[in-house]
Amino acid sequence: MPPSPRFSPAVPHPKDQIDRDLIALLQANARESTANLARKLGIARTTVVARLARLERDGVVVGYTVRLGQDDERPQVRAHVGITLQPKSSRDVLRRLQKIPELLQLSSVSGEFDYIAILRADTTARLDALLDEIGEIEGVHKTTTSVVLALRIDRGS
Repeated sequence: MPPSPRFSPAVPHPKDQIDRDLIALLQANARESTANLARKLGIARTTVVARLARLERDGVVVGYTVRLGQDDERPQVRAHVGITLQPKSSRDVLRRLQKIPELLQLSSVSGEFDYIAILRADTTARLDALLDEIGEIEGVHKTTTSVVLALRIDRGS
C-alpha cells in the first residue's frame, strides 16, 4: 500500500555521532581533505570516504557549495521579515515574492507569522524599498522586520 499523501517519507539523518561530527566539519569547510577529516575525527581515511558515500547516497548530504565572502567595498544588509497574510492570499503572495531577487529564503512557519523571509540588500535604502514593496503586495496584512546586526554562528550556505 503506498504511503498516505499527507505524510512524506522519513527525512534522512546521520546515523551516529561520527556522522554528525563529520557533517559539522564539512559545514565549516566543505573542501577539507578526507585525510584531514579522518585525522580530526580519529578514524581511518577510508572510513571517512565510505561514510561520505553513504551520507550522499542516503540523501543526508546533497551537495557541496561555495559561499562568497562579504566585499568590504559593498557591505550587505540582511533582515528577517515576518510576514502575516490575509486569508486565502498565500498563492498570490508567494508568486510575487518569488520575483524579488534579494529574497534569499522564504519559510512558511507556525506562530505569529505565516512566512519568515530572509532578505539581503546592498544598502539600508534598498532594504527599505524592499520592505515597502513586500508591504504593498496584495494579500500581505503586516510585516515585522529584524535587521541582522552580526552573524555569530553560520552553519548554512
